[in-house]
Amino acid sequence: MSLELARGIDVAAAAEVFARDGHVRLQPFLAEDAAIACLAEMKRREDWVQVVNSGDKVFDLTRAARAAMTPEQRDGLDQAVLAGAQTGFQHRYEALRLPDGHQPAPDGPSLIARWPAFLSSGPVRDLLRKVTGAADIDFADGQATAYAPGDFLTGHDDDVPGKHRRAAYVFSLNPVWRVEWGGLLLFHEAGNRVRGVAPAFNSLDIFAVPQMHSVSMVTGSVPNRRYSITGWLRATR
Repeated sequence: MSLELARGIDVAAAAEVFARDGHVRLQPFLAEDAAIACLAEMKRREDWVQVVNSGDKVFDLTRAARAAMTPEQRDGLDQAVLAGAQTGFQHRYEALRLPDGHQPAPDGPSLIARWPAFLSSGPVRDLLRKVTGAADIDFADGQATAYAPGDFLTGHDDDVPGKHRRAAYVFSLNPVWRVEWGGLLLFHEAGNRVRGVAPAFNSLDIFAVPQMHSVSMVTGSVPNRRYSITGWLRATR
């Protein structure tokens, strides 16, 4: 199976919305069978690592490493993560690292591993350039993410010197999701106001960089993880 765009994406309309709002959702983005296969792969993979930061340092914890922790150690980590979210940038979620799109698509059966190269390929890259108005987008990077209950990502704007990020994206793979479950992609506005979107299935949210945004904490009532592929559309310089 290969990754293929859904038919009928209205590029001109999407570009108009993006220019007006700094954000647009394309749904469906992939052909249906490819989106279903991506979600199935995410659910069966066991090599997820939990990504947690402490200030500027980022730590990857395998599932085996977390299982080996004592209850006291897990509780201490939870408390440190929550404390970090009180005043600074903090995140916790599971991830699968993916090769950057300027590298050749890897061999093998994994559709997810081919995602950045797919976004960086001719027709798809041309679509993304037209939607964002950034003609110098050369490639995409990315990671698969899974947010379990208690996972979140606090506010940040993605503006990192030298990364040349023209836009950010979230490809959502959640067939059923209630707003009350959290995991919302929120855009921060003046006056402590927010606007945002809930996870969906086979939808690509593209938003301008820099732009302050966050992912709200996933609640304990959610029956499954919040699955997505996230990253940036980047220029070479």
